[in-house]
Amino acid sequence: MSARSLLQPRRLPPADVLRVGAVGLRTRPMRAALSALGIAIGIAAMLAVVGISSSGRADLQQVLDGLGTNLLTVAGSESVSRPGESVRLPPNATNMIERIPPVLSAASISRLPDTVHVYRNERVPAQQTNGIVAYATELDLPQTVGTSMSRGTWLNAAIASYPGVVLGSAAAQRLGILDAAADMLVQIGGRNFAVVGILQPITLVPELDSAALIGPAAATSYLGGDGLPTTVYVRAVDNQVAAVREVLAATANPAEPYLVSVSRPSDALAAKLATEHAFNGLLLGLGAVGLVVGGVGVANTMVISVLERRSEIGLRRALGATRGQVRLQFLTESLLLTTLGGLGGVGLGAVVTAGYATLQNWPPVVPGWAAGAGLLATIVVGGIAGLYPAIRAARLSPTEALASV
Repeated sequence: MSARSLLQPRRLPPADVLRVGAVGLRTRPMRAALSALGIAIGIAAMLAVVGISSSGRADLQQVLDGLGTNLLTVAGSESVSRPGESVRLPPNATNMIERIPPVLSAASISRLPDTVHVYRNERVPAQQTNGIVAYATELDLPQTVGTSMSRGTWLNAAIASYPGVVLGSAAAQRLGILDAAADMLVQIGGRNFAVVGILQPITLVPELDSAALIGPAAATSYLGGDGLPTTVYVRAVDNQVAAVREVLAATANPAEPYLVSVSRPSDALAAKLATEHAFNGLLLGLGAVGLVVGGVGVANTMVISVLERRSEIGLRRALGATRGQVRLQFLTESLLLTTLGGLGGVGLGAVVTAGYATLQNWPPVVPGWAAGAGLLATIVVGGIAGLYPAIRAARLSPTEALASV
């Protein structure tokens, strides 16, 4: 081996690079912990936003999978001659719709006259309607809209001819009714009706939550119902929903299809998801700001570390350490600091996500790509934050550094 090769500095093995880079973290643990905390908070904020959003989306997807996205609603459009009032559908609209081959089921509700109000008893002031609307309903409505009973039973062929009512979940709450029984009475149109059942909340059809539902025969006999459908709910074969939607208006009202409105309730949920996505973008931006602030803290820590360790740098340079080795030492220290903060942030973000999802009864979801992106962000921030201090440390000459001791 030549003398020239002996004088050339040896390259540090990776294990030694990590050992030397960790010196500053071990000797100043409090400062390192506070700096890493800034990074951890930024990563945790971003991961929690993504995780909570994903958990909520997973819960909504479970709900949609249970209720189905193949529900369509058919209703009359607003009347031109009477603004604010919808045109009623023809009396045979439901039967016509059920003849469409891909339609699985259809059921209608018919709004009772505006003079028919629902009260807890006759002593309630007339103006306190609580927003409860009375409808005559077909008996297969629960199967079509995808709901079940919370209390009591649904209308059957016998009850539908007598003064019995099924309340939506919100209507029952507003009336102060917690259970269904034969002696549990409400006033509808000035007549006592027995509460035979209370529905579960209906995600896809929330307007029914505030409804009082009465059998068609009882509605005609006791409350002056005309039987004309206000809204028809339609279930179609999943892969034929779009095709069914195209022909529903003309089928429900062949004479005036332009007066028929067809909607898909799950579209509103999709719009809600899009709104939440935009809001999540704002929160992610705030998390990114937190990450940048943490990076500034790391850079500040590393600059101070260079100033405080000038003697160490001078001694290492005097013992033969090259500029590159000194630069690598401080860059490694910065990367270690931010990586520790990133790992802590990922753990904290996962805990926050799991805790919030559990409180909301959502399935906790922490996307792997989000955790990976968070760690990658910390590496980038660590590299940027430590670059200037590392270059500054490497530029110190041994004599200048030792002279400051």
